[in-house]
Amino acid sequence: MKRVVEAAARLLEKGESCVLATVVRTKGMTPQKPGAKQLIPEKGRPVGTLGGGCVEGDIWFYAKEMLREKSGPQLRSYYLDEDVAAKDGLVCGGTMFFYLEPVDEPQLGSYLQEILGAFSGGPAVALATVVAAPKEAQARVGTRMLVREDGSTLGSLEHPALEEQAKRVAPEVAPVGKTDYLVAEDGVEVFVEGFAAPPALVILGGGHVGKAVYELARTLGFRIFVVDDRPEFANPERFPDAEDTIVTEFERAFEHIPVNFNTYVLVATRGHRYDRDATLAAAKAPARYV
Repeated sequence: MKRVVEAAARLLEKGESCVLATVVRTKGMTPQKPGAKQLIPEKGRPVGTLGGGCVEGDIWFYAKEMLREKSGPQLRSYYLDEDVAAKDGLVCGGTMFFYLEPVDEPQLGSYLQEILGAFSGGPAVALATVVAAPKEAQARVGTRMLVREDGSTLGSLEHPALEEQAKRVAPEVAPVGKTDYLVAEDGVEVFVEGFAAPPALVILGGGHVGKAVYELARTLGFRIFVVDDRPEFANPERFPDAEDTIVTEFERAFEHIPVNFNTYVLVATRGHRYDRDATLAAAKAPARYV
């Protein structure tokens, strides 16, 4: 997802046209879940995936039509039955809802930069976007509001009741990158998406256990930090894909590592005495799991 947002920000800065397609809602079994994104540029290859198959090809076609006609955002739905997707083997029986929006507003750059800041370890944010609205509704499709960790906001949904709802769900979705879908009594629909740094794993102890867990964690997308008080057990050669390898006493480990709600800690030192020191230090950090 970070690659998609980075590409969108880059193309917006260059003034190059593109469409951002996002899965905003699903029912039943589907090849992707809410939050999946693909950026379709006017020139060049798409970035990201919506699950593949004929549905992705169809979204690509409509995105190209939007670029050609310079039309506004739209919400599209697909029921994955034998009539739609049998030839590609995607007969899941579920329904997918896609929100397609042109990335062409200069103000959108401010939202994208805050999202990229969250991906890089800054405060988590939630972005609420009106994806559908009846003609008689006051809110317009495409209006958006970003909710920061401190409760402050950027932009407006033009719908006070939904803005209050979005502010309430933001603390739940933002820290862990979840999504939510809100529907007001007047039929206005809002997609709320959280953005945060990828989960971080702090491994206290670079021995056999730490190394084995590292090998698994790096395939799952964790940002990994390895701490040991012995240089030969905490170095880039031993842990080449780690975000950082830190040589220090275990009780001082968290003086060198940014820790937030999306941080997990494994204590696996070489002895009970060091385990005790590492666990005491970890217990004082605001990690999600130790």
